[in-house]
Amino acid sequence: MQKTYLFDFDGTLVDSMPTFVSCMLRILDENHIPYGKDITKTITPLGLNGTADYFLNEMGLQMTKEELVLTIKKYLLDAYFYTIPAKAHVIEVLQELKRQGASLNILTASPHITLDACLKRLGMWELFDNIWSCDDFNTTKADPNIYHQVAQKLGSTVDQVLFLDDNLDADITAKSAGMQVCGVYDDSSKDYVAQIQAATDHYIFDFQELL
Repeated sequence: MQKTYLFDFDGTLVDSMPTFVSCMLRILDENHIPYGKDITKTITPLGLNGTADYFLNEMGLQMTKEELVLTIKKYLLDAYFYTIPAKAHVIEVLQELKRQGASLNILTASPHITLDACLKRLGMWELFDNIWSCDDFNTTKADPNIYHQVAQKLGSTVDQVLFLDDNLDADITAKSAGMQVCGVYDDSSKDYVAQIQAATDHYIFDFQELL
């Protein structure tokens, strides 16, 4: 059995991608910023701060980063605090993996203010040995070095860690860094299933497949 797991959060453990994406696109719409059909694929691995930088530096949004981050947090907080659910079978599968002695860890682009509250509300907090936001590393999952930093903190090497994520770009980057990678189905990435399958070692449509 795999002993060390590194899970993404949004779209992998919880069904939050519709909320995340709608909040981000709401900001673009309110500011009359046009965007292409691939915007979801682009911003989902970036998280709050990374998306803010992308909107400001690449899409020409005219506001300060502080103003933008505060707006994003305002739009997201209620959903993470009160309504976003775990994806199907996630909690029971994590409980079983934990019972079998696996090390369960999170690496997500989400900030701790939403991540921690959501995990605690869903009763998942205690299942994880480490819960990391990309903010803890001052970089994003688009940076191969983050996976080496995580492996080092785990007292392991990248090739001994199984990374699970629903996002194509994150999966490709983790694979390039040397991790074992398992793609995870999410409706937000349904158009990229074949590409994710081709880029990863494993692919699951349901968490029960991990057992």
